[in-house]
Amino acid sequence: MIKKLLFGVAGMIAATGFAFAQVDVNKADAAALDGIKGVGPKMSKAILDERTKGGAFKDWADFQTRVKGVGEKSAVKLSTNGLQVNGKALNGAAGPAPSAKPAMQPVTAKSTAPAAAAKK
Repeated sequence: MIKKLLFGVAGMIAATGFAFAQVDVNKADAAALDGIKGVGPKMSKAILDERTKGGAFKDWADFQTRVKGVGEKSAVKLSTNGLQVNGKALNGAAGPAPSAKPAMQPVTAKSTAPAAAAKK
């Protein structure tokens, strides 16, 4: 019984760690925008104000032009974190964020010859 309970709790924790919502910038409210990592209250207000003033965003280029502070790097991060424009992720940003760790190199076998023999 305890094992099933622990397994269920671990499964729920794992599921919440992998799940993130796709949020369309043209349909989202402030709360939904704030749920995207990298979008805070200031940016969500700027997005909503610009959307009210200028209408729906046509594409990512339109979004980047109209929302102050959204450049190429931040657009890639926002898209990777689930923000979409007209249901589309930014080209080249649809996958998970790149890892900061370098890939591990395979271990190679070292010579077993004694050091003294190597000096001769």
